[in-house]
Amino acid sequence: MQDLKLLEYLETFLTENRRDRFKEILPYRTKHFTVATEDVYQLHNTSAVMRTCDVFGIQELNIVEEVNSKSIDREIAMGAQKWVDLNRFQSITDCINDVKSKGYQIVATTPHMDDCELIDFDITKKSCFFFGRESQGLSQQVLDQADCFLKIPMVGFTESLNISVSAAIILQHVTAQLRKSAIDWQLTDEEIIEKRFDWIKKTIKDYDAIVERYHSK
Repeated sequence: MQDLKLLEYLETFLTENRRDRFKEILPYRTKHFTVATEDVYQLHNTSAVMRTCDVFGIQELNIVEEVNSKSIDREIAMGAQKWVDLNRFQSITDCINDVKSKGYQIVATTPHMDDCELIDFDITKKSCFFFGRESQGLSQQVLDQADCFLKIPMVGFTESLNISVSAAIILQHVTAQLRKSAIDWQLTDEEIIEKRFDWIKKTIKDYDAIVERYHSK
């Protein structure tokens, strides 16, 4: 059980503007959808996807680093690494098993004979959108375990989009539809409290010392 008195105490160390921003943003956060990137090579692409997740309220980002392992580019992420929960995996198998255990369907973002166009996507199902490497795309393992295949309609000579652009288009569409629906997509009360603690910890200096002083009173 979270200590709400402690939470109120910690919030006194935030500026009024920061407290208000937390209250404004948290109602739009969701775990109904999540994103997974599979061995993305370009660092700026992973960082940009994280920023996109933050912009559209996606609380969790799953990064598979089976081949390529890099740090988040803070300049490109624009601080999103503070607000989005990052789950890192050493293998695609571990990532797939984890998201499936949480009740997500696997959505492969790639053209396929049985694909679904973005406008027709069923938002009622908890979904993890998988994005593959820049040139190779998603691995065969993801394609074999995918519950559905999602594509963005294109009518130009170029037949592909940058991964961060694809993520932005898909997430903007599905989250906009989600907010207009009657689906229970928001974080639970307990998850909201956890995020308030987490974001405060990432915001104020000497967090541990402040908590220790509070408990010593």
